[in-house]
Amino acid sequence: MKKRRPDFPVLWLMVFLILVSGFYACGSREKAGEQKASSARYKVAVIPKGTTHEFWKAVQAGALKAGQELGVEIFWKGPQKEDDRSQQIQVVEDFISRRVNGIVLAPLDDRALMRPVDESMAEGIPVVIIDSNLQGDNYISFVATDNYQGGVLAARRLAEVMSGKGKIFLIRYLEGSASTTYREQGFLETVTREFPGLEILVKDQYAGTTTESAYQLVENLLSRYPQVEGIFAPNESSTFGALRALQDSGLAGKVKLVGFDSSEKLIQALRQHQLHGLVLQDPMKMGYLGVKVLVDYLEGKPVEKRVDTGVVVATPENMDQPEIKRLLEPEVKKYVR
Repeated sequence: MKKRRPDFPVLWLMVFLILVSGFYACGSREKAGEQKASSARYKVAVIPKGTTHEFWKAVQAGALKAGQELGVEIFWKGPQKEDDRSQQIQVVEDFISRRVNGIVLAPLDDRALMRPVDESMAEGIPVVIIDSNLQGDNYISFVATDNYQGGVLAARRLAEVMSGKGKIFLIRYLEGSASTTYREQGFLETVTREFPGLEILVKDQYAGTTTESAYQLVENLLSRYPQVEGIFAPNESSTFGALRALQDSGLAGKVKLVGFDSSEKLIQALRQHQLHGLVLQDPMKMGYLGVKVLVDYLEGKPVEKRVDTGVVVATPENMDQPEIKRLLEPEVKKYVR
């Protein structure tokens, strides 16, 4: 019996349909690939005030976490010293030249960084400000702690452990640093308004940007004012410098100390009652939301002009509560190698 040959028009039609369906399948895969690439194409520069303090490492961890989740490439770079305005300006200008899609900036000076931010915005590179205020409003959003409220909480904690009376130091950080200026203002105004029994012996001395400079200042002040009974320090380096000066003078635990931010040694001192309170921000949340708000803006989503990341006080009594412990020991090593 003779075998029937295939009908050639039908055969070619089948081949044609297979090729067309394959073409559209490839096209769909390519389109999906393009969509994936588009969500990962953003290059975001995150520029801190500095890179040595534990606080900034936690901010970096939050930014990297956001980068992983949102498919964003994060460039992390900051000045070596937290008082080097010119270097931070140069970092901003370098990223503008590299045409990143956006910048997340913690300005170490609320005036000096206005010009490079204006330049970035004019070049179509949006800027989100984190941590510390920038004068004017030529930026997309400000993501930060309510620093004034942090100072209020510090004043109330120091008054609590001193039973509302005694002689104290207000240690300042650095002129031009808006975040710490608001903390100092919140502390000073709260003491003046709510605690007349607290006498401020020192309120206009600056610790500078390093632990060593803070140590030297507090050591000198302890020699001049041996009657001091309490100290407030507004950031990590000034808190640790004050702690070291008290330890070396044999006054740790005797002079009440309330500080700001967290590190391994500050946590140890809090547990040993050499520190009586640490005002805690949420630096990982700050870094995360700084990147997320910027990406939302790039994708045409509405963003808030001001985002508050929260503030609480850790004490020897509450430091093991889960939420306080999370802020004292953020998961930095999970994201920062």
